[in-house]
Amino acid sequence: MAEQSASPQPSPQPRAELTCWNCDASLAELPRPITRHMNCPECYEDLHCCRMCRHFIDNATNPCADERAEPPTHKEGANFCDYFRPTVGRYRTGANERQQLAKSRLGALFDEPEDAAAASDAGNEPGAEASEQDAARRRLDELFR
Repeated sequence: MAEQSASPQPSPQPRAELTCWNCDASLAELPRPITRHMNCPECYEDLHCCRMCRHFIDNATNPCADERAEPPTHKEGANFCDYFRPTVGRYRTGANERQQLAKSRLGALFDEPEDAAAASDAGNEPGAEASEQDAARRRLDELFR
């Protein structure tokens, strides 16, 4: 009998961990395949969406590399695409930059000036809440004129 040489088998490469496209949370605990009804366990964003797919090309005229697919207009929403293939590395730190900027601007719009905040802390008058609401409403009206 011929003795077979025991050559070492190359160890398989570890699979890269699938993470959420929006918050980079691990999706290792979710069952596969990813269905239209699955959401991220951390940020609750839809996972069966263009942004999570390997065919998605950000900032392109036709954002889907698979020419058979008809891409939906809302790239972050769940869809019924038959060509959806989840991929790793879809999280982009700057992807939420626009959303964060909008939230900070909205927050700044309704922040009180420092002297008004100190005055309202000094004495809680019955009409103070109404005047704060009026001031916020005026700032909102000024923004959308």
